[in-house]
Amino acid sequence: MAARTGSGPLIELADVALDLERGDVRAGRTSLLGFDALIVKKLGSNYAPELLDRLEVLHYVHQRGVPVFSTPQSLMQLLDRLSCTVALRLAGIPMPPTTITENLQEAEEAVRRYGRVVLKPLFTSKARGMELLEAGSDVRVRLELFQSNGNPVLYIQKLVPIPGHDLGVAFLGGEYLACYRRVKDADAWATSTSSGGRYRPYEPGPEVVELARRAQAVFGLAFTCVDVVETDGGPLVFEVSAFGGFRGLLEANGVDAAGAYADFVMKAIGHGR
Repeated sequence: MAARTGSGPLIELADVALDLERGDVRAGRTSLLGFDALIVKKLGSNYAPELLDRLEVLHYVHQRGVPVFSTPQSLMQLLDRLSCTVALRLAGIPMPPTTITENLQEAEEAVRRYGRVVLKPLFTSKARGMELLEAGSDVRVRLELFQSNGNPVLYIQKLVPIPGHDLGVAFLGGEYLACYRRVKDADAWATSTSSGGRYRPYEPGPEVVELARRAQAVFGLAFTCVDVVETDGGPLVFEVSAFGGFRGLLEANGVDAAGAYADFVMKAIGHGR
């Protein structure tokens, strides 16, 4: 935005104060209500429940007439993995078999039924905090430990065979932009870059693009990336990203998603080139 307009301040939401009596939202001396628009790139350094509170502050700004991209309401469904999963399944989007429960007995039965599973924290990104678990004598102990480490709600997803990579399918304004694949490290089970995964270009088939299009349409985001895995039974969706895949698009495809996003926002608010 700075390159295109000469002004593009970065604001940390942890520094923002919402003054309901005065009807203002400020970061120091800067009022968020004075901008033509706000673009949400990140809400914080780590995924956590308090990010939902920051979105409530942005919702106030949005309701006061400042366009926010993507809208706080659309982002709220994506910070919590469970909320995203429920929305996708209600829309008929195919996903790996998944069980969500707080009950250890139900969780143990789900692991034995699936065989190999991934335990996923509800607030996380790039596979951080995820654990691989196989049915066996120590299942109950592992589940108890995972639950005691800040995961009262157990999100248990069957580990599906992947062809050494999964896909990030990106959309801008609901239109397909590009696709990259995350190639997993030989010694890792996950494809995430935090596990040694590498970005590579990829040309998806129409079935993958259409599935990803349907998935992102559930949320109405300005910019996003849909995580898809191709299986023998057809493509499945893992999740829809709240903030997209800027780095993957740039490294794998040479696509300047940040520039494209800036142009999209400027056009949307009537200042486009």
